[in-house]
Amino acid sequence: MTSRPITVRNLFQLAAPTAARIVGVLVLALCLIVGGVMLAPAGLPQLAALAAGGTLIAVGLGLWVRRQVSRHALSLANDLLEGFIDKDAVPSFVVDAEGRIRARNTAAEKQFPETGEATLAATLRSVFANPSAVLYRLQSRAAQAGAAREVLVTRRGHVRLAVHQMGDQGFLWRVEDMSERPHSARGAEAMPVPVITLGRGGAVLFMNEAARAIVGQRVKSLDRLFPALPVRTGEVNVISTTGGLRDVLVSEFQGAAGRVELFLMPIEGKIGAAKASGFDTLPVPMLKLAPSGRILAANRQAVELLGAPVGSEAMIGSFMQGLGRPIADWLRDTARDAGAHPSEFLRLTRKDREAFVQVSLSRVVEEGEPILIAVMNDATELKSLEAQFVQSQKMQAIGQLAGGIAHDFNNLLTAISGHCDLLLLRHDQGDQDYGDLVQIRQNANRAGSLVGQLLAFSRKQTLRPQVVDLRDTLSDLTHLLNRLVGEKVTLTLSHDPVLRPIRADKRQLEQVLMNLVVNARDAMPQGGEIRIETEVLSLDMPLERDRATVPAGDYVTVKVRDEGVGIPRDKLQKIFEPFYTTKRTGEGTGLGLSTAYGIIKQTGGYIFVDSVEGVGTEFTLYFPAYEPREEDQPAPQAAPEAEAPQQGEGVILLVEDEAPVRAFASRALRLRGYTVLEAESAEDALEILEDPGLMVDVFVTDVVMPGMDGPSWVRKAQDQRPDVKVVFVSGYAEGAFEEDAPEVPNSVFLPKPFSLTQLAETVYQQMHRPRLH
Repeated sequence: MTSRPITVRNLFQLAAPTAARIVGVLVLALCLIVGGVMLAPAGLPQLAALAAGGTLIAVGLGLWVRRQVSRHALSLANDLLEGFIDKDAVPSFVVDAEGRIRARNTAAEKQFPETGEATLAATLRSVFANPSAVLYRLQSRAAQAGAAREVLVTRRGHVRLAVHQMGDQGFLWRVEDMSERPHSARGAEAMPVPVITLGRGGAVLFMNEAARAIVGQRVKSLDRLFPALPVRTGEVNVISTTGGLRDVLVSEFQGAAGRVELFLMPIEGKIGAAKASGFDTLPVPMLKLAPSGRILAANRQAVELLGAPVGSEAMIGSFMQGLGRPIADWLRDTARDAGAHPSEFLRLTRKDREAFVQVSLSRVVEEGEPILIAVMNDATELKSLEAQFVQSQKMQAIGQLAGGIAHDFNNLLTAISGHCDLLLLRHDQGDQDYGDLVQIRQNANRAGSLVGQLLAFSRKQTLRPQVVDLRDTLSDLTHLLNRLVGEKVTLTLSHDPVLRPIRADKRQLEQVLMNLVVNARDAMPQGGEIRIETEVLSLDMPLERDRATVPAGDYVTVKVRDEGVGIPRDKLQKIFEPFYTTKRTGEGTGLGLSTAYGIIKQTGGYIFVDSVEGVGTEFTLYFPAYEPREEDQPAPQAAPEAEAPQQGEGVILLVEDEAPVRAFASRALRLRGYTVLEAESAEDALEILEDPGLMVDVFVTDVVMPGMDGPSWVRKAQDQRPDVKVVFVSGYAEGAFEEDAPEVPNSVFLPKPFSLTQLAETVYQQMHRPRLH
């Protein structure tokens, strides 16, 4: 059965009364009239027959009039429907209740040419699978509601099916292709650009023909298409296709109902080749380099590590430095030799933070040209640990050097100041040389203070710790500090109301605070405010900062804050090094902060610095809060020691390896009336003591000497002479004694440099002090 393709006139003519029906009515009327006249008896039956015939004639005439009106109305409707349906751009079909096509318009003829199929289901089988079920569902709904429609997703895109019931004569079906509607997102099916529609959760709702062609298949989720998520819009991404990985430039557009349209632009040529084989998605930072150093390609991890976008003409030398030789030579040597090359550590030129990379170069050939593959590894943490280790070794070496220099220098100062004292004994104030000798002694004392700073840095000075209340200490210092800062600078103190005491050397603590305040003053040449704050701080967890770990516990913090020029970030790690200063030449020795660092560390505390250029600097000192102990209770006040007389008596064994110091000390003690036996070494001293008839009252010995040290030979000598008193002298601190060695009884310590008077008084007090057993 073949449908009539062009017109639907015949369908609408079925609704008008037929001529046969009118003729039948009129023939029946004529028969009734003739029968009534000729056959019916006269009277009532004859009248009834004539009345019925007349009525039928009237009905027939009415039907004829109705037919004429219907024919005219159907003619008008036919013209209207032919213009609406037959000329509609949407394919339309008129089918009966069984689904057989009775008519179709011109658009249906063009989109669905004659294939011999008589049913609508067979015709639409080329559009989507199993159309019979869809048609039955929509036709059933139309039979109840008069009309129904549904949008279907097909391989060509989205198609809208609409059906309208036409009385008892059948149904009108419209098959509308949504991709052909203007301004519709579904027009993407006809677009040559690959388009993917995403729903919530990354589900792929639609892929147009171009997208299916480039991917090679229909995917249902975004993670099956993009190996590396999330998708970076406006950038090159890698997609998985049936032919392997491929680079595409992704653009994103927001659609209705939370949907997202992704437009994929395939990248070909050099850029695509540079990122081939998933180069951009590799989890290792990698660069492709020309032998000249030009960066040919950088994957995503490399760009993140470098901290800056890589241009097409970028050179590797603009991103890293610190090789020790020209980077171009390194690249050229690697490009010339395909053998193994050791990796190099380089510093990145990032501005946000200090970063180091370990770079390994390999030579490969691509498209006939040699190129270099640089594999980078973030070595910042490794270099930080290395720098911490090197810094600790350097500080330890400098500390040992400073301690050794201080020891030797103290010996020289002892000899200089001591012989100066001997000269002053022979000159009165009226002598013309007296003033020069006083200047020599004063400068020797100043040099001794400088040596004390070296010992403080090396943590080898002798501290006299005591319980200190910082409020009292700062209150006593306020007058001196105000004089130091001058009139342009305001000094402000702020104390914690429940401030706890600390245990420290008060004199050394005052030196630290004065150093910090003087530095703050020098940082504000135009004036400003220096603020000193004290606070009690409890750490529940260890505090890790600046390569140091502060254990948990209670601390008293002292903050010295200024509003000065600040310290550059690259210099903050060096400010505690000796002889390093941020001041101009001639304005600082570089020992102030290193001395403060040594004193704080020797006290058991910590010091940190924060600084912002143009804003100011803040030093924070951490001191362990003092916990009272029984052994820290103050001892009963002893009676003041008597001043040493001008003349004494007794035998003294002087052991000193430095000849100038030994010469001064022996002369000073002889001038006070003592008998002095001299020994250059510990071995010589023990040899002198072998005489059992020799009586010695006091040993005066250096601590550090070649061969046997002072404490060792004294212990050996006290085995035979346990009652001899001892005076140890040294250019090192009292801490130079071995910590695990037993204490030497009846001994005192006299640090170098010492004066004639100090030596004589110490020997006298020791000689007349009661012996301890």
